[in-house]
Amino acid sequence: MFDITLGQTARARCDGLSRRDFLRVGALAPLGLSLPALLAAQQAGAATAMATASGGRRGPRAKSVLLVFLGGGISHHDTFDPKPDAVSEIRGKYKTIPTDVPGLHLGELLPKMARCMGKVALVRSGSHENDHHETATNWVLSGRFGSPFGDHPAIGAVVAHETGFAGTLPPYVSVPRNPSFTWELGRSAWLGGRYESFKAGNPNDKEWTVRDLSRPGPVPAGSADRRQTLLQTVDTLAARIHGNDQLDTYGEFSRKAAEMVLAPAARRAFALEQEMDPVRAEYGRTEFGQSCLLARRLIEGGVRFVTVNHGGWDHHAKIFESLDKKLPEFDTAMSALLNDLDRRGLLQETLLLVMGEFGRTPKINKDAGRDHWGRAGSILFAGAGVQGGRVIGATDKDGAFVTDRPVRPADVAWTVYESLGIDPRKLLYTPEGRPVEILDQGGLITELFA
Repeated sequence: MFDITLGQTARARCDGLSRRDFLRVGALAPLGLSLPALLAAQQAGAATAMATASGGRRGPRAKSVLLVFLGGGISHHDTFDPKPDAVSEIRGKYKTIPTDVPGLHLGELLPKMARCMGKVALVRSGSHENDHHETATNWVLSGRFGSPFGDHPAIGAVVAHETGFAGTLPPYVSVPRNPSFTWELGRSAWLGGRYESFKAGNPNDKEWTVRDLSRPGPVPAGSADRRQTLLQTVDTLAARIHGNDQLDTYGEFSRKAAEMVLAPAARRAFALEQEMDPVRAEYGRTEFGQSCLLARRLIEGGVRFVTVNHGGWDHHAKIFESLDKKLPEFDTAMSALLNDLDRRGLLQETLLLVMGEFGRTPKINKDAGRDHWGRAGSILFAGAGVQGGRVIGATDKDGAFVTDRPVRPADVAWTVYESLGIDPRKLLYTPEGRPVEILDQGGLITELFA
């Protein structure tokens, strides 16, 4: 069977994982009954957002966006903004290594990424003023500050709203699922459930299989007819009880659900077994590695916005014991993703973005960890016109505060939207008819492209 994460998945960064809920996809009848809500991403006017905007705005740089989200807050000191001349309680355990960009050094546990930095623009000046997981995550994933409960739609949900459903795959997919601490984060908020991400589950799980996206075997004509009749009956009933815009679109989304599960293009996008073993090994046989590989396949299949959620960076204690394990896994998968996108020609039309919700404190605490720190952090951009080999912004000698070119969450979101040809100041409307700008502040990070 094919498991797709559906329910709230709570990942408490400080004390482990909670249970997971799954939708199990099998034969014909459940297909149309369970997936339509996830695939309800088609919206009138989507083509307008993808056209070259009027008023002198440029056309889209990117066809798709691939966000790698490092939930919990990765330590910039030990990775992309090392401070080798700082005192030991700030410098930390790791030495630095040179990269393929002259003068640029990274932490020593990123040797494969060090050979890829010519493809990457490194922003060392990500900054905001919030150290709370949920609040900061919703902020950086939407570009707008709000409460911990997600007052504003995530960037991926807005992209789904503006670009619509162009084929048999949903426009917005999360692998394995959205970020979660005590509840699911980065959701569609007032845009509604039709623009939530499609949650793909863990592609490294032995129970995760794509074979059952197709029919499990020959279905007798009589059985298929009875199942279709049942489906039509339930659809008719649903159409009677659904209100507002769902009254007119539910049947269409039901058809899209069946198309996704049965269409060869959709099956191919999820078919990791079609990848050669050396390619799968290049990414690493880990949840993050195989998630990155699945993300590449989804981008290749035409998904507009893919989030790869790689959590577990909330290291309040024994940070170096954890990073000794996590950084090599990250280094392997992230470098493989960059190289694979590049050699397939996908990097030219895909904006790759790597970030967490904040950085970590400069000083190592009494438990040999680093705590939450929103004032400084590192962000990676690549592809879709981004000029690789650049370093944008800087922090002070201790990596505590930004000293040059601060980059705010709204700037990151603005850059994503503009790269896709979406006007960041466009007015969207709440269910009550209240106009809300996609972003109320921010601007393009021009240094990425100039």
